[in-house]
Amino acid sequence: METIRHFKKDMQSYKNYIMYSGKSGLKAEIANSHLSWLWWVLDPLLFMLVYSFIALIVFKKSEPYFPAFVFIGLSIWTFFERTVKGSVKIVRSNKDIVSKVYLPKYILILVRMIMNGFKMLISFSLVLVVMVLYRVPVTWNVLYMFLILLMVFFVTFGISAFMLHFGVFVEDLFNVMNVVLKLIFYMSGIFYSITNNVPQPYLSILLKLNPIALAISDMRNVLLYSQGPDLIALLVWLFGGIVLSYLGIYVIYKYENSYVKVI
Repeated sequence: METIRHFKKDMQSYKNYIMYSGKSGLKAEIANSHLSWLWWVLDPLLFMLVYSFIALIVFKKSEPYFPAFVFIGLSIWTFFERTVKGSVKIVRSNKDIVSKVYLPKYILILVRMIMNGFKMLISFSLVLVVMVLYRVPVTWNVLYMFLILLMVFFVTFGISAFMLHFGVFVEDLFNVMNVVLKLIFYMSGIFYSITNNVPQPYLSILLKLNPIALAISDMRNVLLYSQGPDLIALLVWLFGGIVLSYLGIYVIYKYENSYVKVI
C-alpha cells in the first residue's frame, strides 16, 4: 500500500512534467526534418507497404483487408518495441537530469509512452481510413479495443520498468533485448495471421504466453472481423500487467537511489 500511495503522490506532482516532456520530445524529433510531422504518417505507411510486399509477392499470402491487417500489427508492436527497448538505457540517456534533481525514474518511461502512444494513435487513424476505404463492417465489438489497449499499456509499462532497473546494472542487456524482441516480433503475427498459420496446440500456447500476439489478434478480430476478443486471456494479461507494473514500480522505488552511483 505504501508503494501505491507513493505512486499516487508522485503522479500528482509530476503529471505536468510528463505531458510537457512528451510534447517536447515529439517536437525535438521533427525539429530538423523537412517533412516535419508527416514522418509520423509516412513511417507506418512505408512499413505497411514493405510487409505487404513480403506477404503478397514473396510468400503469396494475404488476409482480408490486408493493409489494415498489417497496420494494426505494426501499430501495437511499434509502441511495445520502442518503449521496452528505449527503457533499457533510459536512465543513462537522462544522466544529466537524474544526477541533478530527484525524479521518480519510471516517469521517464511514462514520457516515452506518451510519445510512442501518440504515434500509435496516428497509425490507428490510418487503420480507420483503410477500414472506410474497404467498407469494413463495424459492430459493437470495436469497443473492446480500449480494453485491449489498456492491457498493452500495463504490460508494456511493467516490462519496461524492469528493463529500466536491470539496464542500469547490466550493460549488455540492450543487446540481449534486441535479440529477444526480434524473436517476439516473428512470434506475434505482425504480417501474417497466427490463427490461420499456427496449428494447435501451439496456437493456444503462443497466444496465451505472448500478450502482444494476443493483443494484435484480438484487435484484428474486433476491428476487422466483427468478432469478440479472447476475453478470459485478455483479462488475465490485464491483471498480470497491473501486477507487473506494481512490482516494477516497487523495485524502482527500492533501488533508484543507487542508480546515480552506478551510472
